[in-house]
Amino acid sequence: MLAMSISYRGSRALYRGTPYLGVDSQRLQQLHTAAKIKLLGITLPPPGGPKANYNIVCWESPTTLYMSGHLPIRVDGSLVTGSIGPGGLTLEQGQEAARWCGLNLIATLQDQLGGDLDRVEKVVKLFGIVSSKQEFKQQHLVLNGCSDVMMAVFEDRGYHARSAIGTNTLPLDAAVEVEALVKIKAPFTR
Repeated sequence: MLAMSISYRGSRALYRGTPYLGVDSQRLQQLHTAAKIKLLGITLPPPGGPKANYNIVCWESPTTLYMSGHLPIRVDGSLVTGSIGPGGLTLEQGQEAARWCGLNLIATLQDQLGGDLDRVEKVVKLFGIVSSKQEFKQQHLVLNGCSDVMMAVFEDRGYHARSAIGTNTLPLDAAVEVEALVKIKAPFTR
């Protein structure tokens, strides 16, 4: 489990001044995205495929990626399941599930962009759905797990608008599902 040390409160200064796993944030700003992922000690899961009757997980227009909902699938292929709240998963376990959703989104981005994550111009919006017990009211805090990893990897390009809602169940008993809208740079052409 990778501990996240980044707090999301809508302030860019919180990331810039906060080390991630002891890594100097000034050094991170000078790296290409793929090198930054390695330096942060992040291992991306393999990009996933559709889990139902749709044929793409990411649709690309010339400058925008519309990403289908991604589940919390770990590197070993296992899925984080269950509901968050009393008698179920804890807030921290929910944040970890949301983090895995973020890592799966990044893996899909990397695959869609031919390995060139530097083409990500802006993570525009995340929409997260949290499988929750009725008493649980902190879905917004669960989604910080996804937001934190986006901001760690993409820095200023990772700051985004976001919505978080709760539901009583998700497909495959997933704990969290996150979809994304991402602005990209056009590929280099000659």
